[in-house]
Amino acid sequence: MARSLDHIIFVGASGRTSVWRAIKAIVRPTNPAWLVVLASIALSILGIYGIDLARNFGDIAEWDRVTIKQMQLLGVGLFAAVLIALPDYRWLSYVALGIAIFVLGLLVFLLLPGVPESIVRPRNGARGWINLGFFDLQPSELAKIAVVLVLANYLRFRSNHRRPGGLIPPAIIVFIPIGLMTLQPDLGSALTLIPALFAMLLAAGAKKRHLVIIVAAAAMAAPLSYPLLKPHQKARINGLIAQVKGEKSLDQDINFQPITAQSLVGAGGTRGMTDDRSRALVHFSRLPERHTDMIYSVLVNRFGLMGGALILGLYAVWVFGALLTAGVAREPFGRLIVVGLSSFIAVQAIVNIAMNVGIAPIVGITLPFVSYGGSSLIVSWMMVGLIFSVSVRQTKMPQRKSFEYGEDD
Repeated sequence: MARSLDHIIFVGASGRTSVWRAIKAIVRPTNPAWLVVLASIALSILGIYGIDLARNFGDIAEWDRVTIKQMQLLGVGLFAAVLIALPDYRWLSYVALGIAIFVLGLLVFLLLPGVPESIVRPRNGARGWINLGFFDLQPSELAKIAVVLVLANYLRFRSNHRRPGGLIPPAIIVFIPIGLMTLQPDLGSALTLIPALFAMLLAAGAKKRHLVIIVAAAAMAAPLSYPLLKPHQKARINGLIAQVKGEKSLDQDINFQPITAQSLVGAGGTRGMTDDRSRALVHFSRLPERHTDMIYSVLVNRFGLMGGALILGLYAVWVFGALLTAGVAREPFGRLIVVGLSSFIAVQAIVNIAMNVGIAPIVGITLPFVSYGGSSLIVSWMMVGLIFSVSVRQTKMPQRKSFEYGEDD
């Protein structure tokens, strides 16, 4: 059985043996976390090319400054992933609450009146970023990891979530950051926390019938929240309805972005088009946010339907590798961490691609590893580091019994 990298500190013959075992745990080809790493690298490289494709129409011999910045941020993300993968992930159980409080403090800071715009500058009406000089920090991205850590720490040795009343504490844990994100407003990021909650509850043994009832009730109550939405959020929904009905009246208004994205996807055909032609078409299409939220349509325009399928396949490999890691994990904290993190990547990819092809309203969700953005890229790679840390540390069962229940429990 593989031992953790923490044994490297020992010296002598036993220390050398531990180091060798740790190295074997990392490099063994059967380590499912390597699927996550390789898929992340491929997606990040595609992202860098896609950003340059979207931004650079002039001298393509020179990298665009935004592309260069994304490459630098990728280096930071890789470094962060290594730093997180090296120590034993289980120490995070002791500081999970502290991390969550810190992140909640950042979310509250975004909403404080009187904060100078040089520090918190609204974008598209949302106060979601803190200017750190080198890049803008988006606390809602950090909140994803914080929520997963707190939930995993709470659920790992409990059974009360097997009863309807026991689902309330996990819901409170998640809905506090959801409320703060909604006030920014950043409804897209807020909504990604809900699938993570359900995935982790399911992995921790919550009864499926309870979760199905909650989902059904939420789906029926969803229309009641429409009056509470911001005007631009209502406009996005109305625009999607107009698209479904085939109405063209909003094509040069609220529907300009999704209609343009769909046109680029369609123009790519099956095999895509040449680099020069794709750059020209993307440039003159005037697609808003083409290097961030709408980058999938840019890449499909270049590589066609086959390229779009390849991107979907890479996300499928990523999630498959993560779930394999969770499946072989014998320690509940690590298992729940991996399930929660994989749900974020899966949901973000599905929603973003659905936005680009016109089957979901534009909600401002990035395509993980691919879209331009420092917080999104770095946090995504931090997730990779955490999953890898879990994969190489399956040495002992927990001191207490984890969530294992019979059908009648």
